[in-house]
Amino acid sequence: MLALFALVPILSVLLFLVILRWPASKAMPIALVVTSVVALTVWNVPINQVAGALTRGVVTALDILFIVFGAILLLNTLKEGGALDTIRQGFMDISPDRRVQAIIICWLFGSFIEGASGFGTPAAIAAPLLVAIGFPAMGAVMIALIIQSTPVTFGAIGTPIIVGVNQSLQAVEGFSMAMLLEITGQAAIIHGIIGVFIPLIMIAMLTKFFGKNKSFAEGLAAWKFAIFAGLAFTVPYMLIANILGPEFPSLFGGLIGLAIVIPAAKRGFLVPKSTWQFDKEENWDPEWVGKLKVENNFKGAKVSMVKAWVPYVIVGLLLVITRLDALPFKAWLQSVRIDLGTPFNGGVAASSTPLYLPATILVVVSLICVLLYGMKGSSFGRAVSDSFKTTISAATALIFAVPMVQVFINSTVETNEFGSMPFQLAVGAETLFGGQWPLVAPTIGALGAFVAGSNTISNMMFSGFQYQTAELIGVAGTTTVALQAIGGAAGNMICVHNVVAAGAAAGVIGKEGTIIRKTMLPTLYYVLFAGAIGSVWFYGFGFNIGTILLGLIIAGILYAIYIGQKNSKLRQDKRKSA
Repeated sequence: MLALFALVPILSVLLFLVILRWPASKAMPIALVVTSVVALTVWNVPINQVAGALTRGVVTALDILFIVFGAILLLNTLKEGGALDTIRQGFMDISPDRRVQAIIICWLFGSFIEGASGFGTPAAIAAPLLVAIGFPAMGAVMIALIIQSTPVTFGAIGTPIIVGVNQSLQAVEGFSMAMLLEITGQAAIIHGIIGVFIPLIMIAMLTKFFGKNKSFAEGLAAWKFAIFAGLAFTVPYMLIANILGPEFPSLFGGLIGLAIVIPAAKRGFLVPKSTWQFDKEENWDPEWVGKLKVENNFKGAKVSMVKAWVPYVIVGLLLVITRLDALPFKAWLQSVRIDLGTPFNGGVAASSTPLYLPATILVVVSLICVLLYGMKGSSFGRAVSDSFKTTISAATALIFAVPMVQVFINSTVETNEFGSMPFQLAVGAETLFGGQWPLVAPTIGALGAFVAGSNTISNMMFSGFQYQTAELIGVAGTTTVALQAIGGAAGNMICVHNVVAAGAAAGVIGKEGTIIRKTMLPTLYYVLFAGAIGSVWFYGFGFNIGTILLGLIIAGILYAIYIGQKNSKLRQDKRKSA
């Protein structure tokens, strides 16, 4: 019964946002009320604790809005300075094929930004950049969110492992750093197997939902390049995780992938012979189009390619050097703290470190751009004004969505024996699935990220529980926690505040449910594939549900490649006959 009551807040989000497709600005206030009522009545959470959680949620929402503002400001500054025209042309010079552009920007550049920063920053940066080079806004948000999967476990210099898993397992008897490194290595291997196909899924969904012919096959036709790009990231990613640990797999994997794939794409290596483009913009569904407008109307001197990319290079470098514990910059930035203590004496701390947020770096780099491109004050003022307007449009949804999450996860009361709502959900799942737990362990991780909006928080909530459950059913606790971390990464594709933030950055407001309905498909692929691998890892191949599920997934991938090859050959035959 407790598990069912704990499910009510999540069901309310799914009902209003995903099924009824209400905008988040309308759905999330109701979900917040529902969650608060469950917390106050069923969980007996004191009203001052709920108030404290709400306050923390508002502070966190303001942090997220600051990140969105910074990402859009950098883009608008590049537009006003003329660099965006050069970047747009640069991607066309690499390849005019939109599938190739999507893979390079989202899968590789996005993974690098995830490794450096995390916390939804890659989608907030990549989505508006895609809009700027001619992608439909909703399509840009969808594919930017899909890459919030494989690199996330090692995002923000390994925070989901170093902080999330580490803190949760501190209470486990015999826990050691060797165990943490074992979890890191195993998570990277399983991620690597699943992640190889994420670029292919991403472009197949792009051509299906936003192409003229509404065809999966047109995306699948680029399967050779997509899998090549997948391997260019996942192979170094797996090696780095198993050799160096959790800090650098996504960061270095993204950089190495870019260094391999961009020169290869310029030379046409494995790039489809037939170029795929969107239909004319006037034929797009109005639902695809956002409020972010990036017209190609710069009249100043042309900016060189190197100069155009300098701001993003600076962003990457600053994110890296301000996240490393070995350097003093992290401590300096974190020392500037807005600390509200525990508002309403509710036991829930609320604070912000504004200088440490990625947004501060984005704003600083935007100011550097003014000097770099010799911009007038009026041009930068226009960039600030446009960015502020776009950010404000997302405020309503986030101001309700994030507090709802905080009430949900801060529902532990000392006088209750049954823990928080997320914990009861996990207990209910363990009771239901028993020995088949490895199959559902990734789903629990994804559920945690869906409600908390963070792989780190999901790992913090559930890693200890996952480890103990594994011990009870007689399987390896470290591998089960690795499955938790993998699911927690995949859940970032559908978590509400990531969707709202990425949508706001691309100018897509009020369509969060439609986006989640689409990103739920790759999320299911990810958790089912991970669960099947986990089951076979523990119980071996045989006539069991893990083997059957793994076989079905592999057969589906092979069939997709067959369809892609067939479509590619058909397009080549048409070109020859023409």
